[in-house]
Amino acid sequence: MIDVPLSALEVAMVQTGTRAVETLRDTTAFAQGLERLGYHRIWYAEHHHSPAIGAFPPVVLTAHAAASTSAIRLGSGGVLAPNHAPLTLAEQFGTLAALHEDRIDLGIGRGPGTFDEATARALRRGAGPTTDAEYHGDVAAILTFLVDEVALGSLPEPWLLVSSTAGAALAARLGLPIAVAHHIRPDNTRAVLERYRSAFTPSRWCEQPRVLVCVEAVCAETEEEAAWRVGPMDVIKAGLLKGLSEFPFPTPADAAAHPFTAEERRALAGFRAQQAVGTPVTVVQRLAQLAAETGADELMLTTPVYDLHDRIRSYELIKKYSEATTATTSTTAP
Repeated sequence: MIDVPLSALEVAMVQTGTRAVETLRDTTAFAQGLERLGYHRIWYAEHHHSPAIGAFPPVVLTAHAAASTSAIRLGSGGVLAPNHAPLTLAEQFGTLAALHEDRIDLGIGRGPGTFDEATARALRRGAGPTTDAEYHGDVAAILTFLVDEVALGSLPEPWLLVSSTAGAALAARLGLPIAVAHHIRPDNTRAVLERYRSAFTPSRWCEQPRVLVCVEAVCAETEEEAAWRVGPMDVIKAGLLKGLSEFPFPTPADAAAHPFTAEERRALAGFRAQQAVGTPVTVVQRLAQLAAETGADELMLTTPVYDLHDRIRSYELIKKYSEATTATTSTTAP
């Protein structure tokens, strides 16, 4: 039984054989589909100069999805502070929060959102990588501007995206809720949570530690079908292990024919064991286990599969089986 809210991370993968504009249009159907299924929130990731991921600004996707839905929470997961002026982010998300009261989140991250150094420098107007002090200053400035400069009434809910103990320490010091990137660096999750909870200082944003854990979740009616659907992302991960990043998101058939090395297969199997892939029974049990192990207040699922229908179906299977399990447990409880 999963007894915490379920949410989704939209990465907007551009499928081989399609155009980015088709992926962009799919984001609307995705948001509407997950709202119908009862998911709590959707966040949009920031990426640049990638043939596999659309370069769609999270603030634009959030605005469009908010206008295309009525209740689901929406926001960035995350908007990358080094690429934007703090006042600009505060104005953008403050305006969205005023237009869509109690529905907008401002998830803040640090990375450049690209593997290409020239693109990173272009985003930062020629500046080099951000230092720890600069990043900390940017996050603090965004929060200050939200309150002191924008002041439009309803504020976006700020979160810090975290994959390291350094990020956890910053979130704890500022009293922010954290979104833990278990889907990227699962081996860091335990240390991140320990650092965050032990050092947390209450703030106007959060009175006590609040944790969202993001996990890769791919669900299908059979284990074989789930493995087929997760294949394209396995190819992407295998490429990253080799230091490669400039290739499109392959079809499941192309992924099935991909010549993985024995070392890659071991690494992928190790990663998958820490995520949630398989039938509804397998996935829901794994998510429940992860929620219990981490003490998460919420789970955010990222489902990088090739077809929009299959992706929404994965979320549907998880939600329906989770609700059915919860109902059965409630009925049989003494």
